[in-house]
Amino acid sequence: MLLNMKELLAVAHEENFAVPAFNISSNMLLKGVMEASEEKQSPVIIAIHPDELSFVRPSFVLAAREEAIKASVPVCIHLDHGGSIAQIMEAIRCGFTSVMIDASHMSLEENIKISNQICALAHPVNVSVEAELGTIGTTGPEAEAGADEIIYTNPDDVQIFVEATGVDTLAVAIGTSHGIYPKDKKPELRLDLLKEIAARVDIPLVLHGGSANPDEEIAQAVKLGINKINISSDIKDAFYQKCREVLQNQTLREPNSIYPPCIDAMKVVAHHKIDLFDAMGKAALYC
Repeated sequence: MLLNMKELLAVAHEENFAVPAFNISSNMLLKGVMEASEEKQSPVIIAIHPDELSFVRPSFVLAAREEAIKASVPVCIHLDHGGSIAQIMEAIRCGFTSVMIDASHMSLEENIKISNQICALAHPVNVSVEAELGTIGTTGPEAEAGADEIIYTNPDDVQIFVEATGVDTLAVAIGTSHGIYPKDKKPELRLDLLKEIAARVDIPLVLHGGSANPDEEIAQAVKLGINKINISSDIKDAFYQKCREVLQNQTLREPNSIYPPCIDAMKVVAHHKIDLFDAMGKAALYC
């Protein structure tokens, strides 16, 4: 069941759960995410970053759409962290049902201006729009782009921004970073700030950098209004750690000899995230 983000998150917002947005960059990761979601009967967001799209190529989106259409669960195909109008237009042409414009590094006025432009391009063709206020941190070169210093989202700006742009969902900065946290870095969410933001606007909120945060904080964030959580590093780390183990046997070369245990390893993580976000069984709400 292929939906856009607005349709997908309207139910999550009403029922107070979060939909996992799993970043994928190969058909093996797509296979694992789709299997895990169907096994848990959870709605799911297939997220593809522009860097990932440059690797898998636009034709990959057609395969993802085919998987979504035939799936027994609701699926959204989302461009993660689009940085320009050109990237957004390419995503719309490719068949994404949702796009993100990340102008969080700009001033509030500039962010409003470009987000309005993206809404004007996307909404007429039934593509939903996510934007971001504040900055997400980064944990290293293998993580998605982020700021060296987290700038927390200003609740006053949220209300102004949502009313001025008409975006369908908003990513907020409350203390997360992209990637796997090093041992000497302790992630901590500003749940008090999230509570204040959620009280200002009636819109699904998004948490980026959801990998490696303490489960209890993530669960509380869902209760306080987060309806989409991005997961990239956690599933990829599980998949590729298992790949390294499997490939110790240097005689293996066929996909069915190498990848099934790697997919199983990432599915363990995906299952856990689905449970943590209270998304298990929620596919039934969309029938």
